[in-house]
Amino acid sequence: MKVIATVGLGANLNDPAAQVEYALSELDRLPGTRLIARSSLYASAPVGYVDQPDFINAVAQVETTLAPRALLAALLDIEHRHGRERSFRNAPRTLDLDLLLYGNALFHEDGLTLPHPRMSERGFVLLPLLEIVPDIMIPGRGRAADWLVQCGDQHVIPLLPPAAAVNA
Repeated sequence: MKVIATVGLGANLNDPAAQVEYALSELDRLPGTRLIARSSLYASAPVGYVDQPDFINAVAQVETTLAPRALLAALLDIEHRHGRERSFRNAPRTLDLDLLLYGNALFHEDGLTLPHPRMSERGFVLLPLLEIVPDIMIPGRGRAADWLVQCGDQHVIPLLPPAAAVNA
């Protein structure tokens, strides 16, 4: 069965814009998966550990036959291939891929919570998400646009004009 999954991408080391762009193309090459929409790139200040470079962020939607755990494993593998190291929480990174939504799934298991537990608090997720799906609902939480209003103090800046939906 095909499901629409939403992935958040971010990087702030080793040419972050190139890291995110390459990861977007890698999503389209995952087994049983195709990229159906992607946002523009956005710049954002780091959260948590602030003594690091700004991030480049984007959001993508994929149509996939992979189960949530399999998709998460594939995302972690892409991170690993990009040299991601997890030295401490909120550390600088070459690539960060978060499984934000998996259809309308609402569940929590060890190592995987859907929707992503902090997505509704992050302007760098909500702004690019709303660019590609303006009326999206976050399961169990409501309209993403309503949550974005609460992120007004976060500085998230589009780097390029909005990207059109991918017609792969």
